[in-house]
Amino acid sequence: MPAYAWKGKNRLGEVQEGVLVSNSRDAAAATLKRNGFEVMNVRLMAAAGGRSLGKVPPKDLAIFTRQFSVMIDAGLPLVQCLEILGAQQAHKGFQRIIASVREDVEKGSTLQTALSKHPKAFNDLFVNMVGAGESGGILDVILQRLSGYIEKSVKLTAKVKSAMTYPVAVISIAIAVVVVIMVKVIPVFSAMYSGMGSKLPYPTIVCIAISNVIINYWWLLIISIGIVVVGLRQYYATPVGRLQIDTVMLKIPVLGDVLRKVAVARFCRTLGTLISSGVPILEGMDITAKTSGNMVIQNAILKSKDAVEQGRNIATPMAETKVFPPMVVQMVGVGEATGALDAMLSKVADFYEDEVDNAVASMTSLMEPIMIAVLGVIVGFIVIAMYMPIFGMAAAFDKS
Repeated sequence: MPAYAWKGKNRLGEVQEGVLVSNSRDAAAATLKRNGFEVMNVRLMAAAGGRSLGKVPPKDLAIFTRQFSVMIDAGLPLVQCLEILGAQQAHKGFQRIIASVREDVEKGSTLQTALSKHPKAFNDLFVNMVGAGESGGILDVILQRLSGYIEKSVKLTAKVKSAMTYPVAVISIAIAVVVVIMVKVIPVFSAMYSGMGSKLPYPTIVCIAISNVIINYWWLLIISIGIVVVGLRQYYATPVGRLQIDTVMLKIPVLGDVLRKVAVARFCRTLGTLISSGVPILEGMDITAKTSGNMVIQNAILKSKDAVEQGRNIATPMAETKVFPPMVVQMVGVGEATGALDAMLSKVADFYEDEVDNAVASMTSLMEPIMIAVLGVIVGFIVIAMYMPIFGMAAAFDKS
């Protein structure tokens, strides 16, 4: 998203300036007004899009943030920290980004402003938390929280990927085995049966027909699969498509439960980290919605945010969305009542991250026999179908 440089007066009448990452100029102005600023000027930063140098691997970002916090805590100047971090960075793209940030800081820019010019590397959460750390004089603490958040997020993503590795590998092997049988084995039986002159069983005819399609029209199958993949990606890029696909994903048995727990853990961890860092609740919910990773969860968070803007608490509208588990809603309600919402959200995030571990283990153990059974059924059907004519001939010979 684009970054907007703003200038305005706070509640004390003091003129302040900063950078805000938002969808549009009007949205940025509305955010400032909600935070108590009298907006004087909001302008698009031309460098926000043009100078962005690409994405950064989450692991590299976590290490960078952790080292940054240690250097700031040790009392090193900001420019020197960035110079050291840039020099030791192995990722060339990230190295250029850090150098660009250092140059902007040297010219008098705030760290938040410099980071916001690279939205692909530093998202809304990162930029806004750094801004809160700068304004509050606790940049080292905020960076430490950020590094912890990123590390936990990386671990959570790795758990989901590891859970999907086994079924994807088994499916790929199954497809490869079936293709080899269809291309190399079935034609041998087909040539043998073609000279018999007798009518073949229906399963045998089906297998031979599939084999002929794969052998003669393999290029068309590849093109068709490519069209389907590209079409799904383009459809998922639309709001309607993303909502429908995300809804379906959450309803898939076993996998949907894992994805829901991952989304809830990410929501609690992100919002808890933002609130504890001094980011306003409404802005925190807006950022959390954008980083949720699921359109269903995102819409639920935004509906809750709208209710909070109208003066309601967070727990009630969360319950009304029927997306969040009852335990999460109750814990959020307790956190609001006790004034410890950030601590409560962190505890819920810890709980659901452990739940993701258990759910991933259950899914892996459940999918293993299912995938083996499916592969056995497919290969067994092909073998039986190709030997049925032989069985038929043997039966006819016995009768004669």
